[in-house]
Amino acid sequence: MKILVLNAGSSSLKYKLFIDKQIMLDGVIEEIKNYREGILEIEDRLRSIGIDRLSSLDVVGHRVVHGGEIFKESLLIDDEVIETIRSLIPLAPLHNPANLEGILMVAKEAPNLKQVAVFDTAFHQTIPAKAYMYALPFELYENEAIRRYGFHGTSHHFVAKKASKLLGKRLTDTNLITLHLGNGASVCAIKNGKSVDTSMGFTPLEGLIMGTRSGDLDPAIVLYLARELNHSTEKIDTLLNKKSGLLGISGQSDMRQIHKMIEQGDKKAKLALEMFVYRIQKYIGAYSAILGRVDALIFTGGIGENDLIVREMILSNFDMLSFVIWTDEELEIALESERVCFNPSRY
Repeated sequence: MKILVLNAGSSSLKYKLFIDKQIMLDGVIEEIKNYREGILEIEDRLRSIGIDRLSSLDVVGHRVVHGGEIFKESLLIDDEVIETIRSLIPLAPLHNPANLEGILMVAKEAPNLKQVAVFDTAFHQTIPAKAYMYALPFELYENEAIRRYGFHGTSHHFVAKKASKLLGKRLTDTNLITLHLGNGASVCAIKNGKSVDTSMGFTPLEGLIMGTRSGDLDPAIVLYLARELNHSTEKIDTLLNKKSGLLGISGQSDMRQIHKMIEQGDKKAKLALEMFVYRIQKYIGAYSAILGRVDALIFTGGIGENDLIVREMILSNFDMLSFVIWTDEELEIALESERVCFNPSRY
């Protein structure tokens, strides 16, 4: 089984080729301006290992960031799916256009090749209304689809399945709190194998403190910035998404650099780390109450997997089993693509 996984971003194209679940190619094309050229470059890489053309693959799996309420699981891409992904661009204007461009370029180069869309939001479609609704006028949900969607679903699902095996339990009998901690970060409460709450919301801005994103804050701050400081919506968007979080507090978004700064006595770096950990602990406490029983706390993502200091600080107030599980979102996309195309009854 030859499965190519594509993660098309706004300025890069990541790819990974799996043959019988083994990685045969792994790369990223940076500062991409033309996705067709990117696909042709990947075809050159394929030929270097004996695969003569894109159409010789069994399936291409795509990461698609936003599936809205419409897509509740991974599915085979057709014209209707393409148009629906396009209609969801207002919910993810930075991500869905690039994801869609990758799909269209593959279809142009290999029109008969099967393609599967795997949505970041799909795993969180089991969250109940009491958790995904915002206390805003209901018509904003009905007319504008404003609600919590959650992200990093592919990662949370992957590590949840791994954790249930480590625990010797069926996924459907397993309660977990999964922490995807990287430059982007989110927490997920998983009850009986299903997502029941998550920290990211309508966009990936809500929730934990991240590398450059603020996470949770009083919405009136946005009004203050606009009214009193005369900030435009674009300036506020940039401030909250690209100039806040760890960067905003310490001047540095990389946790490894923050540790070095703390060693040198930098008080702002120390504060940034403490704020990062405190916010995570608040979510763990809240999700523990929601779940009632927590079988394990799972760390994943670049910080979660590699930063012992952060893990120890988070766990200092909790007495619960914890694991570090290396996430592999590309493998999860490959497995989902295989399931959708060749074993759709298994889910």
